[in-house]
Amino acid sequence: MSEQVYLAIDLGAESGRVMAGSWNGRAMCVEELHRFPNGPIALAGTLRWDVLRLWAEILHGLTMAAKRFGEAIVSVGVDTWGVDFVLLTKNGEILGQPYHYRDARVTGMLKRAFGTVSRAEIFAQTGLQFMEINTLYQLLALQQSHPELLAAADCLLMMPDFFHWCLCGSRVAEFTNATTSQCFNPIKRDWAFALLEKFDLPTRIFPKIVPPGTELGQSRESVSQQTGLGRIKVVAPPSHDTASAVAAIPTQNHGRSDWAYISSGTWSLMGIETQQAVLSDRVLQLNFTNEGGIDGTFRLLKNITGLWLVQQCRRAFESSGRHFDYAELTRLAESAPGPHSIVDPDDARFANPPNMPAAIQDFCRETNQAVPQSEGALVRCALESLAAKYKVVLAGLEELAGQRIDVIHVVGGGSRNPLLNQLAADRCGRQIVAGPVETTALGNLLSQARAAGELKSLAEMRQVVRCSSALHVFEPRA
Repeated sequence: MSEQVYLAIDLGAESGRVMAGSWNGRAMCVEELHRFPNGPIALAGTLRWDVLRLWAEILHGLTMAAKRFGEAIVSVGVDTWGVDFVLLTKNGEILGQPYHYRDARVTGMLKRAFGTVSRAEIFAQTGLQFMEINTLYQLLALQQSHPELLAAADCLLMMPDFFHWCLCGSRVAEFTNATTSQCFNPIKRDWAFALLEKFDLPTRIFPKIVPPGTELGQSRESVSQQTGLGRIKVVAPPSHDTASAVAAIPTQNHGRSDWAYISSGTWSLMGIETQQAVLSDRVLQLNFTNEGGIDGTFRLLKNITGLWLVQQCRRAFESSGRHFDYAELTRLAESAPGPHSIVDPDDARFANPPNMPAAIQDFCRETNQAVPQSEGALVRCALESLAAKYKVVLAGLEELAGQRIDVIHVVGGGSRNPLLNQLAADRCGRQIVAGPVETTALGNLLSQARAAGELKSLAEMRQVVRCSSALHVFEPRA
């Protein structure tokens, strides 16, 4: 058969990519066509997403794809981070520049929410961990500061849904990203309308929810004219980037619960795959979360502040005229002499400090630990801290699963960090299987191929990933 090409638009908190996947019937060959920076834009004391620039970058990547692959392109789909959203009017006007989840307006919104509905009831209706960045609290902040925007809104689109709208005009919510909002009821598998009404939020703005693999329509004529693409299909993949990544975990134990995953990037999302949301009191106590996956599964997981600490250290080093790539920082961390201090990556001070090295040093000083001074020592502290947090979360997952987890799959950008992977193996006392790096793109692309009839099941998708990828195993050291 002639090769078919699928396009994945993969937007992360630090960068975005337009990726091509060439499918020959046995393996998916992934190629990066266009990479571009992403991140918060400071505007009048707020943090926003520049979605118009992101759309321009996407169009550039699609133009490159059209020139390269032409009529071989079958479809395109978008995955992004969760929780953030765009509001549209009935006539398709964007209401305001979308906020970034780290914007300070959500500070105090958890307390405000609990004054209306109890923590236990919110969890019972949503199954989600409590983080002020969640869509629910962003909406409460908007209700407080800009009620006129909510009054004018006709539709709320999560980030990937917005870019699908840009591509084809669809106004629907894909299941996996909708579940990150804390506005979704995992038992009813629909928006938590009863909860939203208690907060006096406009339920009319929440669109129909569709499963991953849904064909959303053909690309707009204007998109075809701008890029040179034909009127290709727009297909919703698991549009939350972690959901796409988990869909492409190269496990040999598909259908079993003795493996866990860490989707390692700006955030580390560590969890297990379940068939139903787990809403026990213990899940609430541990502040774990239930997010949607492919085939109606759920991802019982914990959000951990991940390589954000290293990214922000690197940014601070650069502002002082010291330039390093991530590989250099890892080498410096590996040779940094001990003792190695530990911080809590999820401490509020690390959410968005003006100077990450100073924040790490202050934590160590306050907890009577050795204060890291050099670049290598600071990065080593960040990596040791992540590995230590993984051990804590692993214990919670094993308790909730009721069995031992034998293997941890590390995927995403962090899978390229051999020091972090070895530290994780050592701390957790479990085998770490690292790779592939492009798991999110693979999950997106293979979901499109499955929607086109090229693959039959999730197990088959994961088999393709094992055949298409180089994996690295890290055994725990004594």
